[in-house]
Amino acid sequence: MDQEEIDKVVLAYLDKRGFKQAGLALQQEKQQNSKGSNASSNAQIDPDIAKQILSLSEVDGPAQYQEGYSKLRSWAYSSLDQYQHELVRVLYPVFIHAFMDLVAKGHIQEGELNIFKFKKTSRMQPLEIIACFPARSFFNSFRGDHEVMHTRDLQKLEGVLSPSHLEEMEFAHSLRQSKVGIKICQYSYDLLLQYLHKSQSITMLGIVNEHINFQVSPGQPNSIADDAEYVTFFGSEQDAANLINQKEIHWGLLEDSLEERLEKMGAPNMDSDKADGEVREGELEENKKRSDGGKQGTTPKKLKKDKVVVGATAKAHRSDSVAASGAPRVKPELALPEIPVEVEQSILEDLRNRVQLSSMALPSVSLYTFINTHDSLNCASISHDGSLVAGGFSDSSLKVWDMAKLGKQNVTLYVDIDSRTSAPLQGDNDLATNETSSSAGGRNYTLFRGHAGPVHSATFSPFGDFILSSSSDSTIRLWSSKLNANLVCYKGHNYPVWDVQFSPLGHYFASASHDRTARIWSMDRVHPLRIMAGHLSDVDCVQWHANCNYLATGSSDKTVRLWDVQSGECVRIFIGHRSMILSLAMSPDGRYMASGDEDGAIMMWDLASGRCVAPLVGHGSCIWSLAFSCEGSLLASGSADCTVKIWDVATSSRVPKSDENGKNGNVSRLRSLKTLPTKSTPVYALQFSRRNLLFAAGTLSKQS
Repeated sequence: MDQEEIDKVVLAYLDKRGFKQAGLALQQEKQQNSKGSNASSNAQIDPDIAKQILSLSEVDGPAQYQEGYSKLRSWAYSSLDQYQHELVRVLYPVFIHAFMDLVAKGHIQEGELNIFKFKKTSRMQPLEIIACFPARSFFNSFRGDHEVMHTRDLQKLEGVLSPSHLEEMEFAHSLRQSKVGIKICQYSYDLLLQYLHKSQSITMLGIVNEHINFQVSPGQPNSIADDAEYVTFFGSEQDAANLINQKEIHWGLLEDSLEERLEKMGAPNMDSDKADGEVREGELEENKKRSDGGKQGTTPKKLKKDKVVVGATAKAHRSDSVAASGAPRVKPELALPEIPVEVEQSILEDLRNRVQLSSMALPSVSLYTFINTHDSLNCASISHDGSLVAGGFSDSSLKVWDMAKLGKQNVTLYVDIDSRTSAPLQGDNDLATNETSSSAGGRNYTLFRGHAGPVHSATFSPFGDFILSSSSDSTIRLWSSKLNANLVCYKGHNYPVWDVQFSPLGHYFASASHDRTARIWSMDRVHPLRIMAGHLSDVDCVQWHANCNYLATGSSDKTVRLWDVQSGECVRIFIGHRSMILSLAMSPDGRYMASGDEDGAIMMWDLASGRCVAPLVGHGSCIWSLAFSCEGSLLASGSADCTVKIWDVATSSRVPKSDENGKNGNVSRLRSLKTLPTKSTPVYALQFSRRNLLFAAGTLSKQS
């Protein structure tokens, strides 16, 4: 860019602002310099200064961004309540891209508009040009509107200080390259276009046209209470995510599983269901007699009606069990290990004695509370039968408690959670992690040391003979619970490993790391078998599918992905959360998946379609653990708000045929059956035993 073009831009700007005397002085000085020397024609202008000068001649300068967004914001918030929540959705992507546009054009520094200052030289080099509405002022002026829903995004973009950052920061670069998908009704869409054309806001219209992909639905807008999906930024485009979700997956159970063998051997569960139904019927009649206090108000007709109701309920429970066992069968893609005969017999015995849970029959709950941890407990894990409890600590240690040994000692038992019964629950122990007693030889746990950093995750093998732990030292360690020794140290991740989980049949396990990858390992190899890469941020949690053919990963990029373990390809992307994913759970039949995030939101997903079946609303803080009951009718959630909630999955996951595609605009929500508050214990881990007893673990916290 030569001096002559610069002069034209400066003169046009001065004329537009009404600085006539400054314009005349500039022209006179230009004429004098052109008569005396031609050096100015060859003068080179600093590229950054030239870029700032050129920006003054653009129609969409800083003032247009500030004024255009401010007017759009006022119009959206003053709209009719019926359309307001849909129109307000548009503000966040417009705000983000307006800020990045300002940064890309060099409007960064804060300050007020200054008159151009020129050197008294032949080149008239401008010394300082400061925009009147810079990017930083724009960002700080309106960020408060979006702090609640998009805190993490704003914290990342706050570090964008120059145009080069837009290219170097992967998060910002992905936003610039992709479009945001927003669902909106036809009426709201027409109102928005009408406003943008009438207000002649070319700058805002350009952002909307370039960076937003509207998914317009006919008719009136949905109620704000049913607004399950919101504006979500993600690395890949929505079209690419939809394309991935069209891939075929086989979500059924494995062929020749233990459950299938038990069904072929007979139907003892059905008989037990019948017996349970008769017992419940007798209890109901007895309770009614007691409530009537011996009065003659209980007629045979009323008892017959109650009998019919109980019989229908029992029939519904049996149909749920049959539906769960009727899941399609698939072949394993991995070479699965053989189950020892004695272990197989033990599992079959547990299956025969399994309690059938439902909305009418809630589980018993046993909570293990860690005390004296001094805020150093990072994670907790419970074996499938509840006999072993492990805790990972910030001092790089892993500690394991054996409930059988603990019960033989003189340890005070406390009930820290209310179940559906008022009686104390066997196994509700306070687990003391007191280093003083440890040094004195009175330690009631097994101490494992080997990691060189805080332990973030621990998990028991399905049969309880092995333990895996992951740490900030980027390693995963395999421990033997029988030998009380470290067997293998797995190295492969480059950054802290946040989560590690055994597969449902053991031998294979998966890990999630800060390096934005998940990896699949086998116990007999020190190197990973598969590396799943695709998330834009930390992979925070992993969860195996029931048939071991798929692996789910939750990330700080607010998405959940489902991977094929054989090919390592992503076959599903689940979009809808508004914060980082902290926990995952798979239904026993392999059809549904539940995910919990940092804001306390839980979503139920249909793996076949990739759609959200129902959101769960009720928790007030992070969801640290999720667990399905063994027949899949109930979902338990443990949160940092010191509660365990039981949700009715069997009823809520059924979508009417008339509304399978969401045409009616109604989103079903999971029904909360019971909330179990603790004294002051955030719930770190949940585990249903094979007999459907629910175990929970957490640490006693000091709260005012």
